[in-house]
Amino acid sequence: MHLRLHGAHRNLPKAFAGRGSRIYDLVARRVLRGFYRRLADDVSATAPQGGAVLDVGTGPGVLLVELSRRRPDLHLTGIDLSADMVGAASRNLGPRATVRVGSVTELPFPDRSFDLIVSSLSLHHWDHPEAAVPELARVLRPGGRLQIYDFRFAPFDTLTGAAREASVFTERPPERTTIRTGIPLFPRCVRYTAG
Repeated sequence: MHLRLHGAHRNLPKAFAGRGSRIYDLVARRVLRGFYRRLADDVSATAPQGGAVLDVGTGPGVLLVELSRRRPDLHLTGIDLSADMVGAASRNLGPRATVRVGSVTELPFPDRSFDLIVSSLSLHHWDHPEAAVPELARVLRPGGRLQIYDFRFAPFDTLTGAAREASVFTERPPERTTIRTGIPLFPRCVRYTAG
């Protein structure tokens, strides 16, 4: 279903480059702000004191902005495929977080770098979600948590299968919960947690 709806996203960085990144930045900050506030409340409740948090597919960094307001104790990092999105995130965040260009299938971080990994409205864009699972597990600290928020059609089953196959996220098996977004266009999304 995922591939039928979205196909391969080989040109995703181009879609979120230049004008596309400016448009999405505006939409994320204005139209989706309430959604990101709800996610920030949810993430803030689970992030450990002084924890290191990675936002995969950070886009213009709106979730990190909201997290920094709620939890100034957190060490926030964002990663995105699009250099223009990383530029927008840097402008929106200033010194509150570190953002860099990178792929979820080749995370540019040492092993066990993060206590919490989050991703919002990004999974459905990943070309190879099964290849992301070992990388996410690699950079997550023991006892850490993965929280992915996305549309119901995102390839959550692929993540679960890859986690089972790689024998990762066994401490806290993957679980899906439907949550309200506060956005009339898409009133619900799925929160996928593992650890």
